[in-house]
Amino acid sequence: MVRAAGGRIELTGPPAGAAPPALVGRTAYRIVQEALTDVRRHAPCAAVDVRVAGGPGDGLTVDVRDARPTAPDAAPAAGGTGPGPGGGQGLIGLAERARPAGGELTALPADGGFRVHARPP
Repeated sequence: MVRAAGGRIELTGPPAGAAPPALVGRTAYRIVQEALTDVRRHAPCAAVDVRVAGGPGDGLTVDVRDARPTAPDAAPAAGGTGPGPGGGQGLIGLAERARPAGGELTALPADGGFRVHARPP
């Protein structure tokens, strides 16, 4: 979807090996999906870097960064979405589901773009 809209995306993942538990894998997938949806909505041609890391005993981390400008009137609020169509509840909902189960999710402007960082439960 992001590439079809003209965006550039790079994916870095852990080496092949044991897959995470099904719930963790689905949660990580959903986080990446929501982050890419937000990039497409707010900065459709921004370059995106998706990194998935971790392994058994380490847990899983998901990091999605883009190169969108972070002007005060264009940058989404932490955990939400900025200008553009949509309800603005995607990242907020993911964060609310992650925290009670022991996970975490942050979404903030970073390094001239935007970053979503998560540790699924």
